[in-house]
Amino acid sequence: MKNLKHKVYQYTTIFELNETGSYTVTVPALPGLVTEGGDLERAQVMARDAIRCYIEGLKKAKEKVPQEKEMAQLRLTVEV
Repeated sequence: MKNLKHKVYQYTTIFELNETGSYTVTVPALPGLVTEGGDLERAQVMARDAIRCYIEGLKKAKEKVPQEKEMAQLRLTVEV
């Protein structure tokens, strides 16, 4: 029987309300990963699935799984 070891990954995930009223999801540490969900709950489900598939693809290709670097998201006000 195979020993199934699972590693836990955590990534900052950006949920942006788009023009259709859905949420577009990106993960800065995983280049090219973009998914969408009709509401915030569905977008989270889609994001977890997309991240899982992304990581599985990297492992299958024997590529390194990116570790997230420390990051901050700040809202800045600029007067022009």
